[in-house]
Amino acid sequence: MKTVRVTIFHQQYSVSADDDSGEIEQLAQEVDELMVSIAQRAGNVDATRVAVLTSLHLADRLRTIERELQELKSRIGEKSRQFSLLLDKAIVDKAVE
Repeated sequence: MKTVRVTIFHQQYSVSADDDSGEIEQLAQEVDELMVSIAQRAGNVDATRVAVLTSLHLADRLRTIERELQELKSRIGEKSRQFSLLLDKAIVDKAVE
């Protein structure tokens, strides 16, 4: 385990990383960019408020992705059932020949 130093919203943090410190650095950069963007749009607000707004934004993104994943799983399940029925029919038709 190694320690990675990152800067998020003008604050430095030391974060423990298992292997890929580049991944931690990239995530920290994305969070920093989002916080800066939110701070610019929100106007004169403190860092805590920016952090809360950023958290809400990320939570909304996560929920949207989870819904999309669930929809994809449902579609895959339905397609699998359709494929299975077609396969069963093909097997029966082949056996009848």
